[in-house]
Amino acid sequence: MSTEGPSSLVGHKYPAREHNARVLGHFKQKKQLKLADKLAFFMSGEDLELWQYCDQTKPIRQNRYFFYLLGVEIPGSHVLYDAANDKLTLFLPDIDYDDVMWSGLPLLPEDALKKFDVDEVKYASELEKVVGSLEGYTIHTTDHNKWNAKVLLFLTEKDPDFFHALDESRLIKDWYELELMRHASKITDKCHLAVMSATPIETNETHIHAEFMYHALRQGSKYQLYDPICCSGPNCSTLHYVKNDDEIENKRSVLIDAGAEWSCYASDVTRCFPINGDWTEEHLTIYNLVLDMQRQTMAMIKPGARWDDIHLKAHRVMIKEFIRLGIIKDYPEEEIFDSSISARFFPHGLGHVLGMDTHDVGGRPNYDDPDPKLRYLRLRRTLKEGMVLTDEPGVYFSPFLLKDVLEDPEKVKYINKDVLDKYWSIGGVRIEDDLLITKDGFENFTKITSDPHEISKIVKESSAQGKDRFHNVV
Repeated sequence: MSTEGPSSLVGHKYPAREHNARVLGHFKQKKQLKLADKLAFFMSGEDLELWQYCDQTKPIRQNRYFFYLLGVEIPGSHVLYDAANDKLTLFLPDIDYDDVMWSGLPLLPEDALKKFDVDEVKYASELEKVVGSLEGYTIHTTDHNKWNAKVLLFLTEKDPDFFHALDESRLIKDWYELELMRHASKITDKCHLAVMSATPIETNETHIHAEFMYHALRQGSKYQLYDPICCSGPNCSTLHYVKNDDEIENKRSVLIDAGAEWSCYASDVTRCFPINGDWTEEHLTIYNLVLDMQRQTMAMIKPGARWDDIHLKAHRVMIKEFIRLGIIKDYPEEEIFDSSISARFFPHGLGHVLGMDTHDVGGRPNYDDPDPKLRYLRLRRTLKEGMVLTDEPGVYFSPFLLKDVLEDPEKVKYINKDVLDKYWSIGGVRIEDDLLITKDGFENFTKITSDPHEISKIVKESSAQGKDRFHNVV
C-alpha cells in the first residue's frame, strides 16, 4: 500500500514564508508596531543526542515552534527570519564526513533550496557570522538552550509577545496544515478499524497497542504524537492510562485513545467497544449517554460559540441522564450542577486545540479555576474559523475520583450507591473526534464509526471469520 503523503500537496512546499509573515503580523499587532525595522526571529531545531554511556541516539521530536516557522525535520537545523528585509534563511547542519560512510550524504543546500520555502540555505558553520551581522537588531527566540548556544548572545529570549504571536499563528490552520491533518486522520481511522477487527487475537492490552502501531507504520506514520492509551475494564477509568499491559480476559469493555502523526501534525481519536462484540446493558447505556453528550455539543459548534458553554452543556446532559438512570438521586438538576459532583464522573475538559501538539497551543486554559467543572478545560475561548479541536466527552467510574464523594455526607446524599455499583466494571467511556471549525459549523476529520451497532458488527464479523481477517483491513 502507499505510504506517501496527501496527493493534494504534490508540487507544493510547506508555507514557511507565510507562517513567518503571520507570526510577524501578530507580533507587530501585540507590540503596536507599524514597521519591522531591525527585527528578526531565530530558532534552532532539535539535534541528535546520545544516551549517556551509549553510542545510540535518543529518539528525536522536532521543536514544534521551529517546525512551524520552517517545515524542516532535519536534526541540527536553524532558521533566521530577517523581518526588516523579509528574508528567510535555513541553516543546515555541517557535513560530518566521517559519518557519511554510516549514514549517507545529507541534504545539500542546492537541494534544500528546491525543497523548502526559503530564500537562502547555508551551513551551521556560518551562523555566528550571519546572525552577528544583524547589527542593532532585536532577534527574538523562544529560549536560550544548548542548540543555539553559539549565537545566544545575539538573541532575546522569552518575550511573552513573541510566544503570543507564535501561538495565535498556530491556532488557525492554513490549507496546507489541514491537508496534513486530514491525512493523519485517514491513517488513524484505518488503525482504529484494524484494532476493532483484530478481536480474535487480542488477549492483552499490549496487543491493542501493537495492532494500532503496526497499521500506522504500514501506512507510513512512523511516530505517534502521544503514547497510545489502550485499556480494558476498570482500567478505562484512568484518563491517561499508558501501562497497556493488563490481561483483557474476563473483561467486557475496551477503550483505545490513539492518533497517528503525519509530518509533525496530529490526529487524536478515542473509540470504545465490547471485546466480544456484545454490549452489556450497563456498557451500552453509558456509551449511548456519552454519544448523546457528543451529539448535543457538536450541534452547538460554530464560529463565535463559547467553548465553556459547550463544555458545560455536556455536564448538563450527563446530569439529566444520571438522574433518569438513578445513579444520582432525584434532586433538582440545577442543584446537582451547582454542586459540581458531575466533575467526579466527567473530570476532564470536553476537548482541546489540536495541531502539532496533542494539546496544542492557543487554548488559554486556567488550571486555577475555582470551578471543578472548568479547571481542566484546556480550551477557554470563543471558537474561530480555522481552529481544529477535539470533541471528547467521557463518563468514568473511578474509585479514586469518587472516594471523597462517597465519604462526604454532603456529597454522598446525591448518589444511589446500589445503582452506582452496577457500573464499576465498565471503568469509563470516552468518544473523541477531530473537528475543523468552518464558516457555518465544522468538518469532522474522524470517519471511523462511533455507532454502537456498527462497532458491534465489526467486532463480531472479525470473530466469526477468524484470525486472518484483520490483516486485510489496510
